[in-house]
Amino acid sequence: MNGEGHTPAAGRHPRNTGPMTLSPRCGARTRGGGACRAPAVSGRARCRMHGGAVGSGAPRGNQNALKLGLHTAEARAALRRAKAAMRETWASLADL
Repeated sequence: MNGEGHTPAAGRHPRNTGPMTLSPRCGARTRGGGACRAPAVSGRARCRMHGGAVGSGAPRGNQNALKLGLHTAEARAALRRAKAAMRETWASLADL
């Protein structure tokens, strides 16, 4: 065998895989903390499995996505005000 027509097992592949390996990757994180290695959908930052496909995601006006209780903007603002008041109180007590 002179090597013509023979593909080495490791390293080179006969197909044109260059554009595929150079395409941007999905920006999602896996459960293990690593990045998703799937290619992003054209014009999007995510792959087809993480929300890049047409029709993925919640519908407009999704009532299931409403925030209630401790996670509303008003509740978070009240918590920030309470924490600021506590910091002022501790600072004034430290001056005594």
